[in-house]
Order: sequence, then C-alpha cells, then structure tokens
Amino acid sequence: MKALALVSDLIFSSRITAEAKAAGAQVQILRKPEQLDQAEGDLLLVDLNLSGATIAAVNWQQKPGRRTVGFVSHIDSATIASAREAGLEEIMPRSRFIQVLPQLLRAGSSI
Repeated sequence: MKALALVSDLIFSSRITAEAKAAGAQVQILRKPEQLDQAEGDLLLVDLNLSGATIAAVNWQQKPGRRTVGFVSHIDSATIASAREAGLEEIMPRSRFIQVLPQLLRAGSSI
C-alpha cells in the first residue's frame, strides 16, 4: 500500500512518516494541494485545515480504489461540515486520527 499525506505541519508530517515506517507502509508527504494532481496512491491522509485541501482531496478520491481520510481540529465544525458537503466521508478529529494512524497505514485495514 502506498499512502499520501497532504500536510504542511513539519512535526505532524514527521509523526506520520514515523508511524508509516513502523507499520511497514510507504508514505509520500505532500505540502501543497496541487501536488495531488500527479500523485498516485491508495490512501490519502489530509489535513483539512490546509487551504485548498478539501477540494484537492475530493478530486483525488474520484478514481476507484482510493480512500481518503481527513483530519481536523475537533472544534472546527465549519470545516468538518464543508468537507462532508464536498464529498469526504471519513473525517475525524486530530486526536482520533493519531490514535488510529497505525491501523490506517496497515495494508487492507479499516477502522
């Protein structure tokens, strides 16, 4: 499985990279939403607080077999509602995302 992570925060991206390594998964960190246009993978982990990330994620997930998991501050209800309205189904608070990240990165697992 190849995962993509659209996240601009360096500390958060380091944590995702470390979890991927521990899970035996390959992860590519992307910093800008437009980088998704050419990115190939099975799983997209996306920071929905990043400007333009929601639309880029919705466009990316249009190909069959792609899974997108968005994460956001639990108090950012406007972003959560906007992302759901745009078509993202898996959205979770950052705290929950960190808890389930190892499971997400294991090939074939779902939460």
